[in-house]
Amino acid sequence: MVAETFDHTLRAFCQRAPFRSFVVELVSGSRIVVEHPEALVYRAGVAVYISRPGALSIFDHEGVSRITELTESGSAQAA
Repeated sequence: MVAETFDHTLRAFCQRAPFRSFVVELVSGSRIVVEHPEALVYRAGVAVYISRPGALSIFDHEGVSRITELTESGSAQAA
C-alpha cells in the first residue's frame, strides 16, 4: 500500500462517527483489530497500535495488504 493511501485510509477509519472497530490485514496474513482510535498512532506510512491487553503492534504501509470493516461476526469485510 502506498504511504499516502495508508495514512489517508487510517485517518478515515479513525475519524468515523461513531467509531467502529476495523481490521488491518498484513501481507504476512496477520490481522490487527483496531478497537479504539486513540490506541493507534500513524505518520508517514508507519503505525503503532496498542491493544487492550497492552500488546504493541508496529506496522508500515509496505506490510499492509488492506484495511477493512470489522463485521459483527468478527470477520473482515471490504470497505
